[in-house]
Amino acid sequence: MRAILVAEARRFWNTCLWSWQGWAAAWASEKTLRQWTVVNVLSIAATFLVEMTPVERALIWVLGLLILAAELMNTGLEEVVDYLSRDIDPRAKKAKDCGSAAVALTALAGGVAWLVVLIG
Repeated sequence: MRAILVAEARRFWNTCLWSWQGWAAAWASEKTLRQWTVVNVLSIAATFLVEMTPVERALIWVLGLLILAAELMNTGLEEVVDYLSRDIDPRAKKAKDCGSAAVALTALAGGVAWLVVLIG
C-alpha cells in the first residue's frame, strides 16, 4: 500500500512539474498568454470592486482561467502544426484558425458573463 501511495505522489509531483514547465515555456514565448494573464488579474481585482454574489465572482474567475487554458491549448496546437511542417497548407491554417477561434469564443463567454453581472 505504501509503495502505491509513493508512486501516486511521485506521479502527482511529475504532473505538477510538467504543467509548470508547459506554463513557463508558453509564458516565455507567447505574448498573448501574458496579455490574457494581465486581463485576468485586472478582471479578478475588478470582481472585488463591483457588487456581485460569490457565485458571480466565481463564474468570472473560472471563465478567466478557461481563457488561459484555451490559449495554452492553442499554443500547443500551433507548436505541433509548425513542427510537422512549415509549408503553407490549408489544413494547417484551418487548425490554427480553429485554435484561435476557441480562444476568442472563451473570451467572448467571459465578456458576456461580465455584461450579465453588470447589467443584472
